[in-house]
Amino acid sequence: MSRSQTGRPPRPAPAPAPADGTPGRPKKPRRLACLVLLLTVLGLGAAFGLGPSDATTTESTGTSLPAAAQSARVAEALTSFPDGAAAPAIVVYSNEDGSPLGEAEQRLIAERSVALGALGLAPQAARPQHPDPTVATVAVLLPTGAGDSENTTAVDRIRRTASDGLTAPLQAQVTGGPAYRADITKVFEGADTNLLLATASVVAVLLLITYRSPVLWLVPLLVVGAGDRTAGILVGVLAPHAGVQVDASAAGILSVLVFGAGTNYALLLVSRYRDELHLTEDRFTAMARAWRGTAPAVLASGTTVVLSLLTLLTAELTGNRGLGFAGAVGILTAMLFGLVVLPAALVLPGRWLFWPLVPRTGEPVTADRGGLWSRIGRYVAGRPARVAVAGTAVLLALASGMLTLQTGLAQDESFRKTPEAVLGARTLAAVRPAGSADPLTLLSTPATRDQVAEAARRVPGVASVTAGPATARHARADVVLTASPGTDASDRALEDLRDAVAAVPGADALVGGQTAEAYDTAQANARDTEVVVPLVLAIVFLVLTVLLRALVAPLLLVATVITSYFAALGAGWFLFRTVYDFPALDTNVPLLSFLFLVALGVDYNIFLIARTREDTLAGHDTRRAVLRALASTGGVITSAGILLAAVFAVLGVLPLITLTQIGVIVGIGVLLDTLLVRTVLVPALVLLTGRRFWWPGRPETARGDLNAPAHTGPPTRTG
Repeated sequence: MSRSQTGRPPRPAPAPAPADGTPGRPKKPRRLACLVLLLTVLGLGAAFGLGPSDATTTESTGTSLPAAAQSARVAEALTSFPDGAAAPAIVVYSNEDGSPLGEAEQRLIAERSVALGALGLAPQAARPQHPDPTVATVAVLLPTGAGDSENTTAVDRIRRTASDGLTAPLQAQVTGGPAYRADITKVFEGADTNLLLATASVVAVLLLITYRSPVLWLVPLLVVGAGDRTAGILVGVLAPHAGVQVDASAAGILSVLVFGAGTNYALLLVSRYRDELHLTEDRFTAMARAWRGTAPAVLASGTTVVLSLLTLLTAELTGNRGLGFAGAVGILTAMLFGLVVLPAALVLPGRWLFWPLVPRTGEPVTADRGGLWSRIGRYVAGRPARVAVAGTAVLLALASGMLTLQTGLAQDESFRKTPEAVLGARTLAAVRPAGSADPLTLLSTPATRDQVAEAARRVPGVASVTAGPATARHARADVVLTASPGTDASDRALEDLRDAVAAVPGADALVGGQTAEAYDTAQANARDTEVVVPLVLAIVFLVLTVLLRALVAPLLLVATVITSYFAALGAGWFLFRTVYDFPALDTNVPLLSFLFLVALGVDYNIFLIARTREDTLAGHDTRRAVLRALASTGGVITSAGILLAAVFAVLGVLPLITLTQIGVIVGIGVLLDTLLVRTVLVPALVLLTGRRFWWPGRPETARGDLNAPAHTGPPTRTG
């Protein structure tokens, strides 16, 4: 094969077959591949038999606060009270037609309150209240320290008891903090299975379309699926030893990460393997060369993602730390299966695996076929400045959507489908202050409880302050706000309340409760963003610098990553307001979207530019090398990007707005990376800068064949 055919110096053909007719290729590679698959099967069997069933290590769903947070300190102090840390599940009785409650209905509610009280910590507290002729409420105290399943069981029992035997139009709706928590927990019931099935189905369809083979798509799907299950088991085993908690949401995102990244690595390896089969008869030699060409990019890409995810270990929120740890283990597992198990599974069957598009020796490689990406490369090469300006303008136009961006969802805005807890809160808010369903907890010293209560009543936005029990160290009061939990008005009232009670001398006053926990979580998310974002950008820059041995290239590539992220955020916000009608982004969406987009989006940078550097070292000037790299990897990057975007879109199967928002933003960002940034904008920047792109490195002057010296001799077919 000449340089004119492949664009590279000639490679050696395999040694001719011996005279006795035995194959010329030694049996060692075949035995090694068989051994790898055998050990994989045995290891999976042992892991499934002895390991945990999934990655989840805690029943609590959400983001736990650090012990220093004020609401966490309140929760800890409440454990010293006779009833412990408790919150009310509020049963709201009303008529569906809005009519006043009749005498018979009120008697029924009074009788039902006795049974409801027996389900809580303080039966005497479950007395009917009538804030309005149309509404009656019964408060059932439940422990806040219970696990998610225990809390959900308790709320379900209350709902059954409250609704049993009611005749229309009388209805019972259970709301309050425990009810909201139960409804969120139900969102994740079966989430792992649903996400896994949806993700695997999407990957299977897209692989079938990409490879156009009835057999080939099964190999990466099975390997990546095995990697996903292995990752879940490893996380379940290692997380307790690492001191992190992995909840159901992190476990679900783990599968999305493993399938997305693992399939990307598979697409890259299969594409390179197919090219190498055009250059050599022996499939084992072809796989060895494909592995050597692919492994550096996969290792650099995977290392970037792993290190970026590990930055979440610096976060204050335990949920973020658990997600970072689980994701890092998942990506490492995807790398292991992609670089060890997948090559063995691909090479053993032989070329027929690609049927009906079986690669034949002597056919041109992807870079020399003159396909779509070659034509796009020639177009970009003819006008790189205009393409760079136009591409940048498109990204900036999309990013302008951020000008009206709002963050912070109210408690009743977190669900795509309205649950009973939200419906009950709305019924109650019609006759009582909006904060009645989830009152704040105010603690102070017993000696100052009256002064603290008076200071709290003077705060704008406070509807009522009701004294509660006391211990030797703390006095408790319940504070109801006029605004709905999670709104801007509620947050301002909470801030003012904390400032007011903190000013009472000797009170040591603290404000907690689930509304306060949500506020403190938002503040912790803001702090985590300030810490994690610079760390991720520094990691990406350092990895690119080491991989490319340059400074200009990493700076340009990081700039495209940042611009792409803001464009995705702006476009996503436009969709959320015009199509989904979401009022705001959840507070942790910008951070997690940034992490996934930057860490995973840099994959395509690495795939393209690593191939560009390889072709530069092989003898091409930088401009020619980037066009060849675009022709070689454009199809792979496009397939990988579409697949990854589809995989993240699967998060939309869950009825929680937060995960839908992350899925949409990451999906848009990956498509922008795939169709615009990596395939048009970055090549234009490389063409404009030329050899200066590698400064201070000089790969154009370090020409040399990376492969074995050329030789002649007919190839021998052994594959």
